[in-house]
Amino acid sequence: MQLSILANPVALGNHSCPLSPLPSLCYSAPVKALLVPASLFLLAALSASFPAQAQEDEIVANLAGGRTIIQVANDAIIFAAIDHPLESKSVPPRVAAIDNRHVGIFFGASEWQIPARPQPIRLDRDIPRLAAPDPRYTREGDVAQDLEQVGVAFLERLRPLVSQLHHPIDLKPDEPLFQIILIGYAPQDYGPEVWLIEYNVEQNSVTPKGDFWQTHILRPRFTQLYPPEKHQPKTLVEIRFPADLPGIPLLGLIQQGDPAITRVRNSDPRFSKVVELIQHGEAQKADPVASADFLRAALPLIAGNADFILAKLGERSGFEWIVTPSEPHVEEKAAEDKNRPPDAPTLNRKPKP
Repeated sequence: MQLSILANPVALGNHSCPLSPLPSLCYSAPVKALLVPASLFLLAALSASFPAQAQEDEIVANLAGGRTIIQVANDAIIFAAIDHPLESKSVPPRVAAIDNRHVGIFFGASEWQIPARPQPIRLDRDIPRLAAPDPRYTREGDVAQDLEQVGVAFLERLRPLVSQLHHPIDLKPDEPLFQIILIGYAPQDYGPEVWLIEYNVEQNSVTPKGDFWQTHILRPRFTQLYPPEKHQPKTLVEIRFPADLPGIPLLGLIQQGDPAITRVRNSDPRFSKVVELIQHGEAQKADPVASADFLRAALPLIAGNADFILAKLGERSGFEWIVTPSEPHVEEKAAEDKNRPPDAPTLNRKPKP
C-alpha cells in the first residue's frame, strides 16, 4: 500500500489531517507528541548516514607508485620505470608524449574515477596541446616558458578533479599528490633535460565535525634533475614515488659492487665501458645502444617480480620502446588524438626485438 502526504492539511480540532479523498492517518495531540521525538531521531539517523554515502560517491584517485632510472647517453636518453603498487587499485607508472620534444612519466594521482562515469579519467591521455614558446622569452627563475605551459596545462586538468575531494588525504608533509618526470630536449639547442614537476594540495575543514573538507591544488613546483650544476658529475638519475620507497638505487649497487650487477657488467665489454663512464660522471658519453642493453639486463635484477618499462628518446631519432607496458594497449580515441600535437613522438611503435 502506498501512502501519500499532500501539501494542504486542514485543522480538525486537535487533529491535523491531509485533505485527501483517500483514507488518511490522523493523530491526536498526545500521540503526535510521542511521534515528533521519534521522527527527529529518525532524521538524525538518516543525516548521520549522509557522510558515509557521500564518501562512497566521492571521486577516487588511483595512485601510481614506483621508481624511474634515467641515463642521458650520447644522442639519446634511456629511461626505465618500475611499478610499485601502493594500494589494491594502484595503476602502473605511465608514459605519454607531452610535445614533439618531451615525454612524461606519471606518478601519484594519475587516474581518477568518477562514480557517474564508467571509464576513468587518465592524465596520460588527451594531453593538452601546447603552443610553441615565444622565442623572445628569456628564462625567469630557471623555469622556461615551455615548462611553465606544461605545468599549468596539467594544473588546469587537475583543478576540477581535486576540488571534488572532500575527505582528508593521507599525505606526508610536502608530499605531492601528483608528479610528472619530464624527459626530453630543451628548445634552442639547450640540450637534454630532466625535470620533476610536483603538484601539492592543501585542505581545510569547513564543518565543526571535520567530516567535509575543501581541497585546493597548488601551483606546480619545478626541480631540474638534469643537467646537473656545473662541475657536478653526469651520472644516473633516479626518482621514486613516494620518495621513501625502499631499495638501493642502481648507482649505489654499482658503487657497492653488488654481485648480481657486477656479473651483468662483466658479461659484455660494452657494459663495462658504460658502467665505467657512469662511475666517472661521464654517462653522457656512453653509447646509447650499449646503455639501453645494459639497463635491459640489469632491470630484472632490480625489479624482481615487479613490472617495468624501458624506452629510448633521441633528439633526432625520436621515441622507441625497448620493453613495452604490460597492461593491454588501448587505442586513443579520435577526440583525444585531436589534441595531440601532429609532430608529437608516438608511443605506439613496436618494441625493440
